[in-house]
Order: sequence, then C-alpha cells, then structure tokens
Amino acid sequence: MNRLSPLPQIMVAPNGARRGKADHAALPVTIAETVATARACHAAGAGALHAHVRDADGAHVLDAGLYDELIAEMAQAVPDMPVQITTEAAGIFAPADQRALLRRITPEGVSISLAEMLADDDRAAARRCYHDLAEAGVAVQHILYDTAQVQRLADEIAAGTVPQDHLSVLYVLGRYTQGQVSAPEDLLPFLAAAKGAGLAPDWGICAFGQQETACLKSAHGLGGKLRVGFENNLFMADGALAPDNAARVADVVRAIS
Repeated sequence: MNRLSPLPQIMVAPNGARRGKADHAALPVTIAETVATARACHAAGAGALHAHVRDADGAHVLDAGLYDELIAEMAQAVPDMPVQITTEAAGIFAPADQRALLRRITPEGVSISLAEMLADDDRAAARRCYHDLAEAGVAVQHILYDTAQVQRLADEIAAGTVPQDHLSVLYVLGRYTQGQVSAPEDLLPFLAAAKGAGLAPDWGICAFGQQETACLKSAHGLGGKLRVGFENNLFMADGALAPDNAARVADVVRAIS
C-alpha cells in the first residue's frame, strides 16, 4: 500500500521553490539539510515530506537525479517518512518539463498543480502522464488554487484526463505573494465547490502567513490533512519567528491535540 494514499495527517514542506537562506537561516537548501530537517520534523510529528530540490546555486529545479538522491538519503535516515516530490512550475517550467521529470522518476508521491499541467492545453499528453502515474502506483495530489480549479478537476475526471481513483487534493489558501496572510474562512468555498462538483477527495490544505496554525487547526476540525512549514510561513502561532521547521510542526501538533 502506498504510504501517501491516504495522506498522513501532517506533511512538512520545509523549503518550497522561492525562499532561501536570506529568508531564514534554518531553511534547508541542500539535500543533506533537507534530510536533517525531515528527521527533526518526523520526530516532532510530521508523517511525510513535501520535497523541493535545489541546484548548486540554490535555485528550484525539476531534476530527477537530485530527487533520486534525496529519496535514497531519506530511505536511510528516516525510513518511516515517505517523500512527495513536486512538479511546481514556479514561473520557470512548462508542462512538458513537468511531464519529462515524471518519465524519469517514479516517486512514492507527487504534487501536481492541475492548472500548471494543463497550461499548454495538451490534454492527450496530460492524460498519458496522469494515467501512467496511476498505473505505476504513484500517489498524486492535485494542487488547487481556487474554486474554479475544483470544478475543472471534476471536468477533467469526467473527460478521462485525470483518474478518479484515490483522489487527493491540496487546497491552497492564498498565493505565493509578498505579505499574503490566509484566514480559516478561506477554506469554506473550496469545500462547497467540491461538494457542488460531486467530489469527495482525501483533502488537505496549506496556508500562508501568521494565521497558518489557525487555518490548519480549522481544517483539522473539518476532517482535512495539514501541510506546514517554511514553504508557506516562517512564524509561530504566537507571532514569533519560528526557529526551524520542526518547531512549526510541533506548534501545529499542539494546536490540534
């Protein structure tokens, strides 16, 4: 059974595609730093790692070799913590780049923005990618940024582009913009849209800024899974700067306990 289907209760996203050491000295950039961070976060209560890899200059890349290296290191250092890779475009990569990555690697799990994968309107290529992943047993989490994308996911399932089995989504409460602060009520339109579209996925959320913990606590109360970490927020629930990702995980564990 795939360890990312269903989702674990808490997944840590320790770096993302955009932030670096200038944003926080404890943000992991190298594979060694990411593995060490994942180990600490697992001890604090995170069940899985949402992983981004960086090149030698610290830039976000879609690199199968680096992902293979990270997954191998994780299997040695934190064998009970599954790894979800990402195809995030981050304004750099095209759908063809995302699909090429997934032809070169078969991870346990991957997060894919539906809008990014379909940005070139090549539904035949997207269908092959999604169905190949399903046949390989890869746990796909569909990243949805607004309610229109919820309906689009339902439409693509109906059209056969996206397999409907083991459906998993992440609702993103906000955007990767300077000063973004999410609020717990931002989740409600997503849940209403999913119900209206006839979807009943295994769902989770991520949220931005100093209300991240409040958003995650609210989602937990509604039956959702939680993604926490420096990708989205650097602050503790009390507004203090978090010392590291493990502290954020522990903060959320306390909030939902």
